[in-house]
Amino acid sequence: MKKLGTKGEIAILLFILCLFTVLLIRQHKSCHREKDSEVIAMRGLVNRVVPQYSKHIVLERLNDTVDCFEIETDGRNLVIRGNNANSMAVGLNHYLKYYCKAQYSWFETEKLEIPSDMPKVAEKVRLNARVPDRFFLNYCTFGYTMPWWGWSQWEHFIDWMALNGINLPLAITGQESVWYEVWSELGLTDDEIRSYFTGPAHLPWHRMQNIDRWGGPLPKVWLDNQKSLQQQIVARERELDMKPVLPGFAGHVPPCIKRLYPDAPLASLGDWAGFDSICWCKFLDPLDPLYTEIQKKFIAKQTKFYGTDHIYGIDIFNELIPPSWEPEYLARVSRQVYESLEAADPQARWLEMAWLFWNERQYWEVDNRIEAYITSMPKDRHIMLDYYCERQPVWERTNAYYGVPYIWCYLGNFGGNSMLAGNLNIVNDRIEHAFEAGGDNFVGIGSTLEGFDCNPFMYEYVFEKAWDNPLTRDIDAWVECLADQRAGKEDEHMREAWRLLADSVYNKVSSPGQTVRINQRPTLGKIDEYRQYYIAPTYKYNNIILLDVLDNLIDTVGVARTRHFDIVNVTRQLLGNYFSDLYMDYVKAYNVKDYDKMHEIEAVMTSILDDTERILATEPAFLVGKWIKDARAIGNTDEEKDYFESNARNIITTWGEDDALLNEYASRAWSGLTKTYYAYRWKEFFNEMNAAIDRGDDFDETKYHKRICTYEGLWWRERYGTFPAEPEGDAVEIAKEITAKYREQLEQRYR
Repeated sequence: MKKLGTKGEIAILLFILCLFTVLLIRQHKSCHREKDSEVIAMRGLVNRVVPQYSKHIVLERLNDTVDCFEIETDGRNLVIRGNNANSMAVGLNHYLKYYCKAQYSWFETEKLEIPSDMPKVAEKVRLNARVPDRFFLNYCTFGYTMPWWGWSQWEHFIDWMALNGINLPLAITGQESVWYEVWSELGLTDDEIRSYFTGPAHLPWHRMQNIDRWGGPLPKVWLDNQKSLQQQIVARERELDMKPVLPGFAGHVPPCIKRLYPDAPLASLGDWAGFDSICWCKFLDPLDPLYTEIQKKFIAKQTKFYGTDHIYGIDIFNELIPPSWEPEYLARVSRQVYESLEAADPQARWLEMAWLFWNERQYWEVDNRIEAYITSMPKDRHIMLDYYCERQPVWERTNAYYGVPYIWCYLGNFGGNSMLAGNLNIVNDRIEHAFEAGGDNFVGIGSTLEGFDCNPFMYEYVFEKAWDNPLTRDIDAWVECLADQRAGKEDEHMREAWRLLADSVYNKVSSPGQTVRINQRPTLGKIDEYRQYYIAPTYKYNNIILLDVLDNLIDTVGVARTRHFDIVNVTRQLLGNYFSDLYMDYVKAYNVKDYDKMHEIEAVMTSILDDTERILATEPAFLVGKWIKDARAIGNTDEEKDYFESNARNIITTWGEDDALLNEYASRAWSGLTKTYYAYRWKEFFNEMNAAIDRGDDFDETKYHKRICTYEGLWWRERYGTFPAEPEGDAVEIAKEITAKYREQLEQRYR
C-alpha cells in the first residue's frame, strides 16, 4: 500500500474529508428544516408553482417576529428564508418577478413561464413587511368571479394570494351550509330555508342583507358542494399562514322565523336596488336575546365545519338605512353585535367594511354617528376596511377611525367590468401618505375588488407596497420591470408599450359602470337616465395611444402568454373606444337626418362588433363559455345544470328581473356574450332604425327597448346559444389584421 508521504496529498485528503463533512451537515440541516410545518407547507407551494426548480430551492425558517424574507444564491441552489410560509412565498414571488422576469397570474389558464436555468441572485435580498395585515377580496367577488370555481381554481388562486403576501383572505364560501344546519335545528323546514336563500351568484348580496329569495330556492347540491370546498379552502389558507376571515351573524333572519318566535323584534331594512318587497331583508334587533342565541349557534356550527382564526366579517347596514340614526342607537347596536360575537368566541375580532361611510356619507357624516358606531367596543377587537382609498380614503374624514385599527384598500373594479383602468401614481402617493400620517392604527394594506378584471397588475402593485421594496416608490422603474415580466425578458417594444400605458391609461380612478359602449343596450338617449348609469364608456386619453401600444406589443419578440393576454386586452379596448366615438357620430347624423352618413358609420360599427368577438375568442380569460361550463359542472342532473347556467348568465347581464336597476352592472367584454347578446342588440337596433327611415317614420325607441328587453330575459332564462370553453384563433395574427384594417381610420381620427 502506497503511503501518503507528501504534504500536498495529505492536504487534499483533509479537504475531501472536510467537504464530505460539510455536505453531510448541510443534508442533515436540510432534512431538519424540511420537517418544519411552515417549510413543509412552502415546499408544497414550490412543487405546485415551480416544480422544475424545486430540487434546487432550499427553504429555511427565520425567527424574526415581523414578517420578512431573504433570498440568495448558494452554489446551484436558491435559498429562501422567511419567518413563516407566507413570507417565504413572497420571497419566491420576488425571485420570479425580478430575476426570472415572470409573473404567476391569478388566471389559472395563464401558465407560468420561467427560464430553464435558474437565474442567480447576485447579492442577498432581504425585505420586511411594512404592515402586519394584507387583506383581499370583497363579498361581491364571490358573485362576480368565484361562484362556479372548483378546487383546481381555488388551489391556484390561494397560491397566488400567498405569493402576493395576502394573510387575511375573506373566506365566505360554504356559509349557507352552516345556516342550513342552524335554521333546521331552530325548527325551519327545508323549503323555508332554501327559498330564503338567493341563487348562487347573488348570494353575496344575501349575505350583506340586501336581498332575499331572488333566484332561489337554492339547490341542496350547492350546499353540499360548497361545504366540502370551503373545508379545502380554509385548510390550505391556514397551511400558508393566512387567517381566513369567516362570516358572523349580522342579524339577517328568514321572515318565517316569526312562525317559531312570534315576538321576535324584526325590522325591514327596506328597498335595495329596486327589488320587490318580497326580496327585502328582515333584521333582528341585536338587543333581543334571540340574537345572541343565533350568533352562538352559528359560530359554534361554523367552527365545527371550518375551524376559526377568530376574525369575523359582519356588516349590518351596508347600503341600507338603519332603523334609527340616533348616535345612541348606533352605538348600542354595534356594541351588542360585538358582545354577541364575544359570547360566541371570547377571542373574536370584528372586521367590517367602511364602504357605507363613503357610499351613504350624507347620512353618516353628521352628529358624530361614525364615531358612536365604531368606538362602542374595545378598539383592539375591531378592524375597519377602508374600502375605496384610491378615490376617497375615509380615514382622512374620520380622524383615522378614531383609533380603531384600519386597512387601506384599493377597490379598482366594479362588477368585473372590462375597461383598462387604474391609477398607479395616485395609489402610490396615497399609500405613502397613510404611512406618514395615518397613525399607529393603520395596520394593513388590502384590495376589495368586486370582480377579477383586465388589470391584474394593479393589485400586485398594491400588495408589493406592503413590503419595503424601494422599487415600488419609483413608478417608472417598477413599470419597466413589469414590462420585462410581461415579455419574459428585456424587450424594448414591451417596455415602450407599458410606458405608454402607464403615462396615459393608468392614471384615472376606476368607477362603477366602466366599460365600452359595445356593451350598452343601444339608445338615442330617450330612455330614463338610470338605465344608462351602469354604462360609462368615457376615457381620458387619446385612443391613438392604444394603437401605438398594440404595435409595440405585436413587435415584441416571443410567445409569452402574458403578451398574448395584453394583445387581446388592448385590441378589444382600442376597438371599444373607437366604437364609442362612432356612436356619438351616429347620433349626430341621426339628429340632422344625414342617412348616408348613418349607413356609413353603421357599416364600421358592425364590423367592429364582429372583430371584437374574433379577438376575444382567442383568450381563455375572456370566454363566456368557460363561465357557463364551470356553472353547469356543479349540477348533477340536467335540471340542476340548467338552473346554474341561467343564474350564471343572469348576473352578467340583467342582474335581476328584466330591465332591472342593476341591468348591465357586471357587463363583460367576453367572447360569446359579445356575439349573441351585445352585437345582437346593436344589429337589431340598426335594422329597426333603417326600417323606420325607409318608411319615413321616426324610430320608435320605446318599442325597440321593450322587444330587446324581452330578448335579454330569454337569453338568460332559455339559455340562448352554446359557446366554446376553449380559445380559438391566433391572437397575434388577428390583431395584425385588425390594425391593418382600421389603421387609416384611426390615424385620421386621433393622430
